[in-house]
Amino acid sequence: MRANFREVALIGGLLTVLFFPAGPAEAKGFEVTVLGAHGGLEDGNLSAYLVREQGADVGVLLDAGTVMNGLEQADAAHDFDQLALPNDPKSSRIGLLIHHVIRGYLLSHAHLDHVAGLLAVSPDDPGKPIYALPSVLSVMQDDLFNQRVWPNLADRGVKPALGLFHYHDLIPDRTTPLMGTGLSVTAFPLSHGGVESTAFLLRSGYDALLYLGDTGPDPLEKGDRLAALWKAVAPLIRAHELRGLVIECSYDNSRRDSQLYGHLTPAWLLRELAALEAEAGVPMKGFPVLVAHIKPVFTRGASAEALIETQLQEGNTEGFRFIVARQGLSLSF
Repeated sequence: MRANFREVALIGGLLTVLFFPAGPAEAKGFEVTVLGAHGGLEDGNLSAYLVREQGADVGVLLDAGTVMNGLEQADAAHDFDQLALPNDPKSSRIGLLIHHVIRGYLLSHAHLDHVAGLLAVSPDDPGKPIYALPSVLSVMQDDLFNQRVWPNLADRGVKPALGLFHYHDLIPDRTTPLMGTGLSVTAFPLSHGGVESTAFLLRSGYDALLYLGDTGPDPLEKGDRLAALWKAVAPLIRAHELRGLVIECSYDNSRRDSQLYGHLTPAWLLRELAALEAEAGVPMKGFPVLVAHIKPVFTRGASAEALIETQLQEGNTEGFRFIVARQGLSLSF
């Protein structure tokens, strides 16, 4: 099963080169490893995406619903065979991956399916920065690392603050270097059913990768945050610098708008991607879109992934290249 996904990744890399030529020599591209793919229900497989510059041994985790189990699954799929890890006979391989490869956490919002893995490994993962919008860090501080739900292992909040993790407030539209990596990030607020979520624009040289946390469509959220995001990244598409997009699609098209709770369906995702293409003003045929945060279902028949993928392809008049996120999948952008 995983071999098939790696074949998709290889084909995807070739298509990316064909449709979106590489920029200057400073551009490096990205390696994305799915540690957790789902948007709920399946503990041990919740939103978490490890992003590294191509050829780099270190990176950052975009959301952290699953950490340890995700690393174990990805390592079993040989996703990390080429990484140069420290020679530490006292540490397990998973310990080396947690301590050495993950150099920081970027949290789109503080719902448990996006932070539970971070909380679980936090006692044994000291010294890491946590990057997020102030509204997200306030929830981490007041409602999670608060000595009641979990010990306060961070560097501010209720006393004693043990200082093992370091909060870094991201200012919207301002680029921030990610310590210990060659990456930088710019945060953009998103609307998620009354909760502020985040899109992260990662840069590696001239290359860019866009990751969206949970988000509802602008018409249902009664705002324009997705429209503002599309406007901000459109110049990168025209310059062939945006290498790919990771975006949620939580429910299939049978879900009523009144019950989306700040999420997307295939119909809404296709509508938003059409708006992005219109804003960019150039065809986006072949542009890679990693479809994330699909919620499993308990009904018989086709899986949620299969149904959503079918519905996306049926309406894919612009020719986007959809790839459904699955735990252990690695992709090159």
